[in-house]
Amino acid sequence: MEFNRNGILFKYPDNWIIEENTSPDGVFGITASAPDGAFWSLSRQAANADFEYFITSTTKQLRGEYPDLEVYPRSEDISGTSLSGADFNFSYLDLTNTAEVRCLSTPTACYVVFCQAEDRDWSRLRNVFKAMVTSFIRETIGNNPSSDK
Repeated sequence: MEFNRNGILFKYPDNWIIEENTSPDGVFGITASAPDGAFWSLSRQAANADFEYFITSTTKQLRGEYPDLEVYPRSEDISGTSLSGADFNFSYLDLTNTAEVRCLSTPTACYVVFCQAEDRDWSRLRNVFKAMVTSFIRETIGNNPSSDK
C-alpha cells in the first residue's frame, strides 16, 4: 500500500492500518499498525526543532513506563541520509520488546520515526520498518537530504 498525503509519501504492508492526526500546534503524525500490535509512526515537526529533544523526550517517556528500559544511542545511514536516535529494550506483560526512534532534519521539517514490536516479531518486522523508512526517504526527501521535494 502507499500513503501519500500532506507532502508525505511512503509504502507500507497491505494488512496494516493507517491513522493520521494533526495536533493543535500543527504537528502532523501518521501511525501504521500491524495486526499483531507492532507499529511504526512518523511525525513532521517544525524545521527548527531540535531532534535531540525528541530522542531525550522519547527516552524519558519510555523510562517512566518501563523502569527496566535499556537505551542504546544509535545513528544510521539509509539511502545516503543520516538519522540519529536510540534503540530501546524493555519488558511489558512478561514479554520483551524492542523499539527505535530515529530523527532526520531537513531545511523544511524535522521528522521523527518511532517503531516498536515484541522481540519474538522484531527480527521479521525490523526489515519492514527499515523498508518503510527507506521508502519515506526516497519518496518524500529524495536523494538530496538537504531539501524536501
